[in-house]
Amino acid sequence: MMRGLLVFAGIVLATLAVGQPLEVPGHVSSHGTPVPFANLWISSLNAGTAADSAGRFVLTGIPPGRHVLRVTAIGYKPTEISFEGGAKKPIHLRIELAEDNAALDEIVVTGTMKEVTRLASPIAVDVFSPTFFRKNPTPNIFEALSIVNGVQPQINCNVCNTGDIHINGLEGPYTMILIDGMPIVSSLSTVYGLSGIPNSLVQRMEVVKGPASTLYGSEAVGGVINIITQDPASYPALKADVFATSVGEYNADFSGAGKIGKHKGLLGLNYFNYTQPQDINHDNFTDVTLQKRLSLFTKWNFYRPSGAPFSLAARFVDENRWGGELNWTPAYRGTDTYYAESILTRRVEMIGKYGFAANTGLSADFSYNYHQQDSWYGTHPFLASQHVAFAQLRWIHQVGKHELLAGLPFRWMWYDDNTPGTAGATGLNEPALTMLPGLFVQDELKLSRKITWLMGARYDHHNIHGHILTGRGSLKYSPGPASTFRLTSGTGYRVVNLFTEEHAALTGARTVEISHSLSPEKSWNANLGYAHQFTHGNGFTNLDVSAFYTYFSNKIV
Repeated sequence: MMRGLLVFAGIVLATLAVGQPLEVPGHVSSHGTPVPFANLWISSLNAGTAADSAGRFVLTGIPPGRHVLRVTAIGYKPTEISFEGGAKKPIHLRIELAEDNAALDEIVVTGTMKEVTRLASPIAVDVFSPTFFRKNPTPNIFEALSIVNGVQPQINCNVCNTGDIHINGLEGPYTMILIDGMPIVSSLSTVYGLSGIPNSLVQRMEVVKGPASTLYGSEAVGGVINIITQDPASYPALKADVFATSVGEYNADFSGAGKIGKHKGLLGLNYFNYTQPQDINHDNFTDVTLQKRLSLFTKWNFYRPSGAPFSLAARFVDENRWGGELNWTPAYRGTDTYYAESILTRRVEMIGKYGFAANTGLSADFSYNYHQQDSWYGTHPFLASQHVAFAQLRWIHQVGKHELLAGLPFRWMWYDDNTPGTAGATGLNEPALTMLPGLFVQDELKLSRKITWLMGARYDHHNIHGHILTGRGSLKYSPGPASTFRLTSGTGYRVVNLFTEEHAALTGARTVEISHSLSPEKSWNANLGYAHQFTHGNGFTNLDVSAFYTYFSNKIV
């Protein structure tokens, strides 16, 4: 009798044990390394958990039966495994994840002047897509940058609306603006040219904070903003984007792509109109500069049997802006009847890229821009024109763990205006001519999967200032796929353009003395940054922390 009761009790206890919800422990790893903070989810139970910093986890309340567990983690491919809940033997889940850099990464080119995934780049690069800028619609890139962390567009004149872009607190002249990697936004055009770049042209924007003179030369002291234009191969056949604001701004973008034979191209037109003066404070003076701007853009990818790239792009901008007393009309331009600042701008740009045979690692980049400015600041005229031509031969080669980059850049600039800035010692007009050949080398060494070291140096020969040397070094350490430390240090230099520094300096009754022996400004900069990506549910949160220090020598004030 007693034996029968014991057998019955054992059966009941075993049944209860099998029917009770269980705890299932486990561990998530990749190639023997723990994967921290992985997400684990059982959709049939609408329940889950997260691994700790060592990759360990415990699933609780698991009923008997077969379940499918989905595991996701930043930087790894998602995986699913099945297991039996309520099994007679205790189970311990061992989950192996495969790396998937493409899930988080974009391809970037600005940090090291070659294509590399964003996470693998030893230089921190922030990437912004048109989707990001649509959250706050604006008619041009200058205004759109106001929502980018660490980047500050600043209006320097409320009358004519001239502005520049600050990076990490450094003033606008220390920021270099590139279009498709080319120094298209020249010194003269930084004053008004930035507002002429419509958002419709942009495929993405890459921002590098910190010195980049080693790769990009003069002006890249504070950082680089590289505007990557749309690719005709992936552009829609027809696209339109029109918006208006309550203050009377009208912006229209029309564009489309097509093919001629095997060659693919796109054409875009942008028109911006703001001609309704605002005077909220009733001082008979415009609150916001009035503008009319037309921009045409075209880009073509040409087919080559070798598959090597060859592309050409061109843009034309015509703009008329003014600000001043409300009674002013174009008939009063250059007179003292009513005060106003009136600026007429015409600009032409061309960009080209040509790749040689794939096994050579050689490519050539070239660009040209012409900028003409016809302006009056009250009764003071400012007439200026500038030609800038740029060509560069690049070579990339892999040697073991070393990825080598070398380049031969050449920049030619011609500038003339009607101010003392281009007057010679005799007082006669002498347009400024600058020729700047150079050489740069860079070595990226992957010491391990977690550590990358980058070193670079550049030599330029300025036809006035002579020899100029700059250098840069960077160390990247990634303790995990979601965390990255970067330490970057480098030197920079910048040749001053007087009008772009202070456009009002030459328009008053003051006496202006210019030393033609001004040497370039030099700087030393260090940046320390940490980036981490946290996952939560079906989303993620990025954390970026950085500290920087810049020291100037021969600073011109």
